[in-house]
Amino acid sequence: MLKNYKKLTSGVIKQETIVDKIQDYDIKYVDDRYNSYGEKGMQMAFLRLGTLIGNIGKIPKSILDIGYGNGDFLTACKTIIPDCNGNDISNYPVPDGCEFIEDIHSKHFDVICFFDALEHFKSIDFVKNLNCDYIYISLPWCHYISDDWFKSWKHRRQDEHLWHFDNTSLVNFFNDNGYESMLITNIEDSIRTPAGSMQNILTGIFKKIK
Repeated sequence: MLKNYKKLTSGVIKQETIVDKIQDYDIKYVDDRYNSYGEKGMQMAFLRLGTLIGNIGKIPKSILDIGYGNGDFLTACKTIIPDCNGNDISNYPVPDGCEFIEDIHSKHFDVICFFDALEHFKSIDFVKNLNCDYIYISLPWCHYISDDWFKSWKHRRQDEHLWHFDNTSLVNFFNDNGYESMLITNIEDSIRTPAGSMQNILTGIFKKIK
């Protein structure tokens, strides 16, 4: 294991100490990262929405997107979900017809989403206290073939991506925090083309255990 990284019993890989200043997640970051996707951004949004509805078997009444970026997914959700909400630290405005939620623990949501977001948090144990029925997540798929592979992996991003998961560790993490797995897939690779033959993006849907 590379210096400053630790593999937990769940298999999740944690960066132990922040070495340098964490990336500023501001409006410029959103513009540079998400608005450059063009039409692929909305293609991704509707792919995510269709995957969600197809797997939980219904249209949710409410949804909260944590780390909503430029709001493409919320824009897609607003076409069919009555109550759409977002939380993000960038100050990028939520789409029209959606509500910004300051406190993600303030009320119940049918679905809470983390797209390219959870791996940025300094602590992630808070997911066990979220008031929701489902969590829907996508993040980089870390295969950790070797230290050399991990060192040069494009998604490692020291001090920005602080947590790393593969399919097994993601399921273990959510099981440990009170959720059961409904879906594990790399469906986003159909748009976010992987480099090489390995899966690039890991997507999961998890149901809260009552």
